[in-house]
Amino acid sequence: MLLMAFNGKISVSRDALFAPVARLMTRDAWEARFADDIEAILALKKERNAVILAHNYQTPEIFHCISDIRGDSLALAREAESTDAAVIVMAGVHFMAETAKLMNMDKTVLIPDDAAGCSLAESITAADVRALKAAHPGVPVVTYVNSSVAVKAETDICCTSGNARRVVESLGVPEVIMIPDEFLAQNIQNETGIRMITWPGHCEVHERFTPGEIRQYRRLHPGVTVLAHPECPPDVVAEADYAGSTAGMIDYVGRSGASKVLLVTECSMSDNLAVMHPEVTFVRPCNLCPHMKRITLASIRKSLETMGTEVTIPPEMAARARQAVARMLAV
Repeated sequence: MLLMAFNGKISVSRDALFAPVARLMTRDAWEARFADDIEAILALKKERNAVILAHNYQTPEIFHCISDIRGDSLALAREAESTDAAVIVMAGVHFMAETAKLMNMDKTVLIPDDAAGCSLAESITAADVRALKAAHPGVPVVTYVNSSVAVKAETDICCTSGNARRVVESLGVPEVIMIPDEFLAQNIQNETGIRMITWPGHCEVHERFTPGEIRQYRRLHPGVTVLAHPECPPDVVAEADYAGSTAGMIDYVGRSGASKVLLVTECSMSDNLAVMHPEVTFVRPCNLCPHMKRITLASIRKSLETMGTEVTIPPEMAARARQAVARMLAV
């Protein structure tokens, strides 16, 4: 079907491309705002031998219309390592592009907007990690993948929100340094009983949710099933029916049979899941990630046209950081 777009049968191809997002926007709006960029990106991917990795927080026209690999941080890290493409475009934030580069040092990795950062990743430096290790000698350091490659290079093992408990428990120790997300560390401590030495880093999307807000949504939407991301404060997680990574939320919606769902996370998740589960009503508490939203169809198209911005990592730093990511992937 997609090949028809390059043989003159544009209307047929556009029908197929529009279909996944038809419940979220009108055809006229899609044609006016997105269709030309989508067709250009599809042609450029073929020309450049490129794949597009899209995080679950990307907007539907990116997530459903042009991406090749979709998922949470863990899924993207795993899939980035196995792709045969020469070029990887990260439709996500900068630390995700760095992780893709770590696992593919021989490939070209592009971030469409180099300013697509992360409040959590920017809350800690490599010097901060060295100071923590000096203050707590011998205590293993577990670092959330939402961190810079320089921080990962000071780390024993990485984790994601989806595998954090498994990673921490695999160490077999009573105490760990878990950075930089304070709330994720507190939530894992509550689940495991393992003492966490934390760092006061927070996600600017998830830290804004409150228990009172969740209770209000339950009053306004009786019977709603509440799913919370573990980057939320512990008292918010305690109000939820389920807490887990974005991949965990997707799985839960698919197997739970819930008819009405509130996702306590970045709100593009609800849009993307609404496409996958039209039988479910999604209540949308819309906290947008301003960094994720810097990635647009226009910026992806420009990235493939100009081959910028390329992510590079000093080899010595990459070798140390890659060990921490590889240990995570082996758990």
